[in-house]
Amino acid sequence: MRRRGLLGALLATPALAQGEWRPDRPITIIVPSPAGGGTDFSARLVSEPLSQRLGVPVVVENRSGGNNMVGMLATKRARADGHTLMVGYSGAMTGHPAVMGTAELDPVQDYAPIGQITDTAQVMMVHPSVPVQSMQEFVAYAKTRPGQLNYASAGNGSLHHLGTELLKLRTGIDLVHIPYRGTGETISDLLSGRIQFYMNSPPPVIPFIRDNRLRALCTTGLQRHPAMPDVPSLTEAGLSDFPVNVWYALYAPARTPEAVQTRLNRELQAVLAQPAVQQRAADSGTFVIYTSPATVTARLRQEITAWTEVVRAAGIKPD
Repeated sequence: MRRRGLLGALLATPALAQGEWRPDRPITIIVPSPAGGGTDFSARLVSEPLSQRLGVPVVVENRSGGNNMVGMLATKRARADGHTLMVGYSGAMTGHPAVMGTAELDPVQDYAPIGQITDTAQVMMVHPSVPVQSMQEFVAYAKTRPGQLNYASAGNGSLHHLGTELLKLRTGIDLVHIPYRGTGETISDLLSGRIQFYMNSPPPVIPFIRDNRLRALCTTGLQRHPAMPDVPSLTEAGLSDFPVNVWYALYAPARTPEAVQTRLNRELQAVLAQPAVQQRAADSGTFVIYTSPATVTARLRQEITAWTEVVRAAGIKPD
């Protein structure tokens, strides 16, 4: 048994080229938000498989606060040697510079992307006390109650915030913004009825939608979400050109040596190709979609530009 276990371990360990970077102590993946949300899920999705391939523990550490800023700044300032990484949430990575500018944090300049991990449409939902069954009905209902319905977000500049402000601009409804620190607290108030409307990625909310404690109105994809086949897509809901998919990528500090980035990128691709990892993501309502570091950077630039326009049009100001 011991010989068989050793053989299995050797076979699971990738062959290393001479001079290739090898981590010499545990790796920390910083999650700049509380446990239980999509960022945390994406980090934990890859942490154990990465540990197996890299041969050292890969530990997920939640450093929440300041609408992701605490963890993002900690990663920016960390030693750039491959032992401190971060899973970044697209809302924070693109929304923060759109609202705050790049003087304190520049997501394009301050990080070295390793690769995208997951991507998913958002789901727009209401508390069941709101007497609507579709997005069209919600818009009509909200128009008769300007300023009377609340919506939640993870803070100023988050994707929940900017996405709902974009919805307001496109439909002419008036909802009141209630910022929260984390997904768990937000869902608790949504379930209690204190919050009427919420937009979030599927993993944390699917269980509540399935047991009818929340009502899904539509998803932001162009097609129906496989985990919620009865929920209309954005196109079916009468909206189009609504770029609020949420995506998560693995990052290192900007000055991380190229050899370190290359090894991490190779192992991330190998992990994301594993059927078990893909199935775990799908079961939770998200999808493994790897994209290269260059594509991550291009997407950051594109979405920062788009959200900056929304911030200007909605008159959003820094906290």
